[in-house]
Amino acid sequence: MPVAGVETWLGCLTVTETDGAITDLQWNGEPSQAETPLLRETIRQLSAYLDGDLKNFDLPLSPKGGDLHQAVFKAMLEIPYGETRTYGDLARDLATYGQPIGQACGANPIPVIIPCHRILSANGLGGYSGSGGAETKIALLKLEGGFPFLI
Repeated sequence: MPVAGVETWLGCLTVTETDGAITDLQWNGEPSQAETPLLRETIRQLSAYLDGDLKNFDLPLSPKGGDLHQAVFKAMLEIPYGETRTYGDLARDLATYGQPIGQACGANPIPVIIPCHRILSANGLGGYSGSGGAETKIALLKLEGGFPFLI
């Protein structure tokens, strides 16, 4: 599986490609040369997003997960840049409960690109599975202007 890493203000982000799609994004990897056209494009888009120059990723994604996780990942991808939803909103839309939505968000293998940072709890921020936890979630929401009272 080809892997590429890029140093960003979030730390070194490493992306993995499997069978022509992005399958994983991890923190604290090693910067490396993108080995494939898809990895080069992913690094380009990720850098542009984190610089505030890209609002929508256009990449083939193939996150692992069962049917509910896939539905949650799809729902997160449909949330526009700069907007947020709650775990309860997604639970209602997907005819389930908030806890499975939170578990799916926590299992998101491609954070940032699949924007689990746009999912909030009913009473505030909620968790974030990426490196840095809530601080990283706040930084991404500030980047997008999606949580005005944090700006």
